[in-house]
Amino acid sequence: MLTKNILLCALIFSVFCACTPPKEASDWIYLFDGSSLDGWRGYNGTTMPPGWTIEEGSLTFDTELGLEQDYTGGKDIIFYGEEFDNFELSLEWKLPAGGNSGIFYHLKEGFDSPPIVSPEYQLIDDENYTKIHDITSYNLSLGYTENPSELKPLQKTGSDYAMHAADPKTKILHPTDSWNTSKIIFTPEKVEHWLNGQKLLSFVPWSEDWYEKKNSDKWKTSPDYGKFKTGFIGLQDHASPIWFRNIKIKKL
Repeated sequence: MLTKNILLCALIFSVFCACTPPKEASDWIYLFDGSSLDGWRGYNGTTMPPGWTIEEGSLTFDTELGLEQDYTGGKDIIFYGEEFDNFELSLEWKLPAGGNSGIFYHLKEGFDSPPIVSPEYQLIDDENYTKIHDITSYNLSLGYTENPSELKPLQKTGSDYAMHAADPKTKILHPTDSWNTSKIIFTPEKVEHWLNGQKLLSFVPWSEDWYEKKNSDKWKTSPDYGKFKTGFIGLQDHASPIWFRNIKIKKL
């Protein structure tokens, strides 16, 4: 009788385990679940800036497409509920033709804007951006004298903006107004950028190579860029409509 009871208990336990989701499923923290803006506010602010809203389950910046040459800085937002150090961040996003945005991490407040302190996963319309926006003056200011009207590899979707270029051979970028899935994996040993299931790049943060890149291009006069090892997740307003959904993070 005792043996039968033991076997019955073992059977019940095995069925329970089979029906229980794996532990990994509960490791995800949803920063935006499609129904609430709780935990979000403007960078260096106390409330959500005008224009950021929920539309059909997406976190949206509802605005008219602005011109690059008239851009004076946007109303970037952060998830202020918690700071993160090592993580896997996953989200879906889409842009209109000529759109531009970005994903920030290890972001600290108190600075003029997120880009001068935070690494950025670039989001942009690779194909059409320069058909709509004139970036010649901007690129010339960075020392890009060859074809300054064109997007440079460090400025394209999936790149670690102005630091590490996304590999065009592995990049699958869906057309404008279509959803894409991006992933950032950050550890002190390796950082990875992914797009639509393909790895675009990897690098070692704060390595000799990292400092060489940081000190030779756009961030050479930004002493606080990338130095923080924990911080907020942020989303960029770059005078462009943008849609995000299923924003979730896993601590590593």
